[in-house]
Amino acid sequence: MKKNWEQQRLEMVQKQIKARGIGDEKVLAAFLQVPRHLFVDPNVANEAYHDHPLGIGLGQTISQPYIVALMTAALQLNKHDRVLEIGTGSGYQTAILSCLVKKVYSIERLSPLIKEAQARLTNLGYHNIVFACQDGNDGWESEAPFDAITIAAATAKIPPKLLNQLKIGGRMILPLGSPFFQRLTLLHKKEDGYDINHLCGCSFVPLISENQ
Repeated sequence: MKKNWEQQRLEMVQKQIKARGIGDEKVLAAFLQVPRHLFVDPNVANEAYHDHPLGIGLGQTISQPYIVALMTAALQLNKHDRVLEIGTGSGYQTAILSCLVKKVYSIERLSPLIKEAQARLTNLGYHNIVFACQDGNDGWESEAPFDAITIAAATAKIPPKLLNQLKIGGRMILPLGSPFFQRLTLLHKKEDGYDINHLCGCSFVPLISENQ
């Protein structure tokens, strides 16, 4: 007998996320709440809760659940935070963030993806999100500074404009490295620079600049 979506979400949280050391109850609750199967192509919805990434079209992917959870938990978010997300994609992590913070500012450079994500998230009742279709390297200066920034695309260096838009004491998570392999990296901004902590190896699609 096929497991229902709620059962699959529960197993995903227990076996892929909690069992690997992520214990933030607010984060776990968000992953139990958000219907991941609605954020992937219907043809692969039966794989939505499996432990691997899935393609979402236009050469982009939705990351495996554990990586999304690790990135989210590492930011230590609270309900008063304003978060900048670079790489809306299907909108899955956007929805997770929406459950945890005051407001999400989500940027995607691919117009078809952001239109689909915005319609999906609106239909599902996520209303504390605003969207922009633009170069993620530039951030969202008019709404800065942000309490946290998450970057869902690989970059060889920390984007300077994004670092400038992060509050002192703010956190940034990003895949840092070559196009072929990165380290998921957590940055804490300080008055005189930043502290950096490499969490694990990972592989993301590249962060593309409109100038490339």
